[in-house]
Amino acid sequence: MPDSLGGLRLAGAVPLDPKPAAPPPAPPAQGAPAAAGAGAGAPGGPVVIDVTEASFATDVVSRSMQVPVVLDFWASWCGPCKQLSPVLEKLAAADGGRWVLAKVDVDANPGLAQAAGVQGIPAVKAVVGGRIIGEFTGAVPEREVRAWLDQLLALVAEAGGGMPGAAAAGGEARDPHLVAAESALARGDIETAIESYRVRLGEAPGDAEAAVGLARAELLRRVRDHDPAEIRARLAADPADIDAAIAAADLGIAQGDTSGALAGLVEVVRRTSGPEREKARAHLVELFQALGDDDPAVAPARRSLAAALF
Repeated sequence: MPDSLGGLRLAGAVPLDPKPAAPPPAPPAQGAPAAAGAGAGAPGGPVVIDVTEASFATDVVSRSMQVPVVLDFWASWCGPCKQLSPVLEKLAAADGGRWVLAKVDVDANPGLAQAAGVQGIPAVKAVVGGRIIGEFTGAVPEREVRAWLDQLLALVAEAGGGMPGAAAAGGEARDPHLVAAESALARGDIETAIESYRVRLGEAPGDAEAAVGLARAELLRRVRDHDPAEIRARLAADPADIDAAIAAADLGIAQGDTSGALAGLVEVVRRTSGPEREKARAHLVELFQALGDDDPAVAPARRSLAAALF
């Protein structure tokens, strides 16, 4: 899967900061963001959902292992958002579950916007396999949004086995435990996914796909149990809190800030020693495995870790 769609980067976005001091109320119906579950009826469930920091790992990261997820960063005071959101919702419904539209209110979820590198809204980002692979900014015409989506779907189709659930090269059926694990992740059942990956590794200890899948599922489980606000408060109170720093790295990856999350943990390794340093180092190695060597953030982070250690 290419690292970028080479997607649209257009003018017309509203800066996230500063926000108007007294934003006007949203129109009663036209252009209002869809409620969670809008467009329900597609085979895989609702095609338009509302996402929060608490639900991001399940609703976006896990779901993107099965189907592309398109993030729509919006705010009630943003005029261009009211133009773009209905277009995205219409196209999501028309495509019938080939991709899921996940809406993020930047006022209610500023951490998600920051982690995703959002600088103006509306901002749209495509997530596949837990990674942002394309984006555009601004209220663009429907035909251009349609072309961008078609490009996204074509790339996913060309990747074949790059999306969970696809047949292996040559048309061979994939291992049923891997399929079961990925199906469980798609519906948010992390425990079943972990168990399925472990069964597969018990049968085939050298299965790299199962090892990576298990590492990712365990990352998702950790993130599910983290409270972002609590982690931020702990780090503010004690920057030397290793467990909080590790949890923050997990959250950063789940929220799309892979490079920043890895760099932050490398810095922990650099400034600590003894058991604390080893704990941070071991966790970085786990994250490298979860992300896989194809992730562009992994190789630089490995080099930085080596420099920090030696």
